[in-house]
Amino acid sequence: MTPREVLAFCREKDVKAVDIRFTDFPGAWKHFTIPVGKLEEITFEDGLGFDGSSVRGWQSINESDMVVVPQPDTAFLDPFADLPTLAMIGNVQDPITREDYSRDPRNIARKSVNYLLSTGIADTACFGPEAEFFIFDEARFDQRTNEGFYHLDSIEAEWNRGRQENPNLGYKLRQKEGYFPVPPSDQMQNLRNEMMQCMINCGLDVECHHHEVATAGQCEIDLQFGQLVDMADKLMIYKYVAKNVAHRHGKTVTFMPKPLFGDNGSGMHIHISLWKAGEPLFAGSGYAGLSDMALHAIGGILRHAPALLAITNPTTNSYKRLVPGYEAPVHLAYSQRNRSAACRIPMYSPSPKSKRIEFRCPDPSSNPYLAFSAILLAVIDGIQNKLSPGEPLDKDNYDLPPEVTSTVPKTPATLDESLRSLEDDHEFLLRGDVFTSDVIETWISYKREHEVDALRLRPHPFEFCLYYDV
Repeated sequence: MTPREVLAFCREKDVKAVDIRFTDFPGAWKHFTIPVGKLEEITFEDGLGFDGSSVRGWQSINESDMVVVPQPDTAFLDPFADLPTLAMIGNVQDPITREDYSRDPRNIARKSVNYLLSTGIADTACFGPEAEFFIFDEARFDQRTNEGFYHLDSIEAEWNRGRQENPNLGYKLRQKEGYFPVPPSDQMQNLRNEMMQCMINCGLDVECHHHEVATAGQCEIDLQFGQLVDMADKLMIYKYVAKNVAHRHGKTVTFMPKPLFGDNGSGMHIHISLWKAGEPLFAGSGYAGLSDMALHAIGGILRHAPALLAITNPTTNSYKRLVPGYEAPVHLAYSQRNRSAACRIPMYSPSPKSKRIEFRCPDPSSNPYLAFSAILLAVIDGIQNKLSPGEPLDKDNYDLPPEVTSTVPKTPATLDESLRSLEDDHEFLLRGDVFTSDVIETWISYKREHEVDALRLRPHPFEFCLYYDV
């Protein structure tokens, strides 16, 4: 829509409020609301002011004034507001220079696409994320000077087989056996249907939904692949819808990668393909039907994976998922059909338009604008420098003898290790001024201060089980 069409749409739908949204540095949506009468055509040029010093990882207080400019093509009706409300995503700018803000994740995503165009390699980068999440009935947690705990619960959970529920009807899902059961074992079907329809009403192209492997309400809703910036926008709407549909049914959704011990965590497998003049560039006559370009793209992802994970797996909890035996790949290898490899080539369809790379390491705690952009830059670097991915590893990577596994690079074991890799390997992210040095330095320092060190300094509940009686 154009600005004029947005205003006409507001009149047609009797909109009373307009919600302006943007994404902070770590990846959370922020918003404020104006009466519809305050939205004018000039607003789409001048923008609206806000305090950038109150947003994580952004401005200092002495330069706090910022502007967010609503983008009319992102408009959708908010399905959860009691008052008819139109929501729009905005681009963040400096109010004095009117330059796009270097730490605005959406700006970084837009720059990554422009850089791809400038290389001449392709004119379109398509991304298809598969975000997994848990639906819990209760989530209690706290951390204080003298105590720390978490407590999660789910009507589906294996640990509730013997609970008095007046009546307990059984059908609890065993750990690691939650993949594709029908109701009544899958007790999230109706809730996911509602999420799916709500996403469709917000303009998302939903492919399918299903229960995932873990007990306790692990789910997945898949979106049709799309262009990079638009798909990042849609993933923010996806998270918003999933959380709010659950909330209005007295349940809670988390995209935390590893909330449960001993069961599968939540990943976000990301499918990537490049196109030019409407033609797919990753289809060819090479291994698994790939082009040389696609193999070089895999080479770029694998070469830079330790640094990439600081952005695509950006939480300390992310590395509790990246362990052998739970489908999250820890071996930096590639293979067709093989879900134990970091890069998988799906083999469902012979169509060249279906040929793509699936990067299986990322998780849904990541900021999609930053994650997609970083992956694209690794892909470009691989193509430009003709990086070889090596030989494919067409075996179960979790059942390899030590003499083989010792030669295969591994994912970092902690967030701190990934951040060190990013410090050592980020030149490829600076090309085209996509990620600036300031962005990289701020990301690393923010993550270390607010997450790595914050966790490192606090006793863990399990330490009391291990050491209290020493």
